[in-house]
Amino acid sequence: VQLVESGGGLAQPGGSLRLSCAASGFTLSSYVMSWYRQAPGKERELVAAIASAGGSTNYADSVKGRFTISRDNAKSTVYLQMNSLKPEDTAVYYCKATRLRTYWGQGTQVTVSS
Repeated sequence: VQLVESGGGLAQPGGSLRLSCAASGFTLSSYVMSWYRQAPGKERELVAAIASAGGSTNYADSVKGRFTISRDNAKSTVYLQMNSLKPEDTAVYYCKATRLRTYWGQGTQVTVSS
């Protein structure tokens, strides 16, 4: 079982990044998928989640209207499109799969700075 995040990096304020989370070793379509983030000195927090069928999503208030979570079950991949990035979005972003068990990825660093 593996979740591998990619797409992180350095972005300027107001810029965009698209994170990907590629799953292997389990059937992604059966799992609720989420993105979390953890900034230095802070607790890990939920950013966005999407139901297994992809019809229902929810977002942290701090990212509503700027971030979009989506999934492609055929490709076993979940995405997080991040627009209008702010310095406070700087964090390590983690992908999580939840059903009867929970799996985490290793994280990808996102830094928003001019």
